Amino acid sequence: MQPAALNRFASVLPASRVLVRPAELAAYESDGLSAYATRPLAVVVPETCAEVVEVVRACRDLQLPFVARGSGTSLSGGSMPVADGIVIALNRLNRIECIDPVERIAVVQPGVVNAQVTAAAAAHGLYYAPDPSSQSVCTIGGNVAFNSGGAHCLKTGMTSNHVLGIRAVLATGEVVEWGGRSRERTGPDWCGLFTGSEGLFGVALEIVLQLLPVPEMFHTVLAGYSSLEAAGDAVSAVIAAGLLPGALEIMDRLALEAATAAVHADYPPGSEAVLIVELEGPREVVEVERRKLEEILRASGPLEMRPARDMGERAAIWKGRKSAFSAVGRLSADFLVQDGVVPRRRLGEALRQIGTMASAAGLRVANVFHAGDGNLHPLILFDGRQPDGLARAEALAGDILRMCVQMGGSITGEHGVGMEKRDYLPDMFSADEIDCMQRIRAAFDPLGIANPGKMFPGGEAPALSHHGLHPLEKAGTIERM
Repeated sequence: MQPAALNRFASVLPASRVLVRPAELAAYESDGLSAYATRPLAVVVPETCAEVVEVVRACRDLQLPFVARGSGTSLSGGSMPVADGIVIALNRLNRIECIDPVERIAVVQPGVVNAQVTAAAAAHGLYYAPDPSSQSVCTIGGNVAFNSGGAHCLKTGMTSNHVLGIRAVLATGEVVEWGGRSRERTGPDWCGLFTGSEGLFGVALEIVLQLLPVPEMFHTVLAGYSSLEAAGDAVSAVIAAGLLPGALEIMDRLALEAATAAVHADYPPGSEAVLIVELEGPREVVEVERRKLEEILRASGPLEMRPARDMGERAAIWKGRKSAFSAVGRLSADFLVQDGVVPRRRLGEALRQIGTMASAAGLRVANVFHAGDGNLHPLILFDGRQPDGLARAEALAGDILRMCVQMGGSITGEHGVGMEKRDYLPDMFSADEIDCMQRIRAAFDPLGIANPGKMFPGGEAPALSHHGLHPLEKAGTIERM
């Protein structure tokens, strides 16, 4: 390790929390997109917000690139380290500062695990709504970085809809405080800008989260269909009828096979796809919607309908769905997870095209997706032992992303751009739009040291083209330390 950097970090953290040996660095070489790996120069493990600030300032002074990382569950390579850079591991900043049942908020550090927020709020009849499939391990800091969603984002929204305040250290070493404990906001939405910025601005130190009352009643239905298209048509029928379920999810035959093997999930025999619909809300409202939903689903021609009779059966349905990504590892040791979005009305068409493209590529694709908002999660199975295995899978993934854009959708719904999709950004945005994004990034990180190489083609952030006050100083949001 560079002596100057080693000495600087040694002045901030004890030696036991500056990891430099190859065996220590191995666990940080990749994130959930394990097809890519890079060994960092070092991993630092702060335990307080003040230590994070000092580490970032050291990186600024030394012009060392850094990547903030929680549990490393990113599926786009967004938390993959940078060669000759520093990983700031935030898992020990895992304190829930407070749960306020009156204001219905939680104040948490970035290393708090998503599911722990709901566990802490449950005693007050509250919960934290965003529920990515990895919620039992993923951290709030990572959720903020990538604007995570989950199965219930159709009704309750993404992470950005639940972040009220952020305290962060920018790549310049400046500490900022945006928003607060109130849902009433004036002026620029700095929290909204920071959420989903993929770590390109700096590191969140403390986050104020909105909590919601636990719904009085849930009604969860699993319906099996003879084709994927039929399940997609059922989704369109549900939305067209004016219902807004808490969740609308689809799994295809390969995903069902994987979930059955992994967690012994039970699905209607002969199903090529299953649809999960969950209603939630006041008992009287759910009772009315339940009858309407049953009528719609019966008209869609399912092989079988299975309403959950109790919370145990509901949990079993969701266990099968939430295990799908990892369960696919039982079918193939190597797979890529994509994250494109298409307009809901074109869902069936998109699925047919994915099937055609997969057949042409000679690859299998398991489909698991948030059907309610058209967020596709095709899992592309390949054999990494074949010389061209990964390249063929990536080529198919690229074709799927281009299809999404051509249909009027997006290259990402909740996984972010990261390393994996950065070369497809020009398919969705013009050169002027990308230049604007890069200039915004440079306003927060003039040196380009915060998670460099991610999101933008080529990975470079331009220097600031203007002079004078930092744009955030003009807004009066910077706290000088």
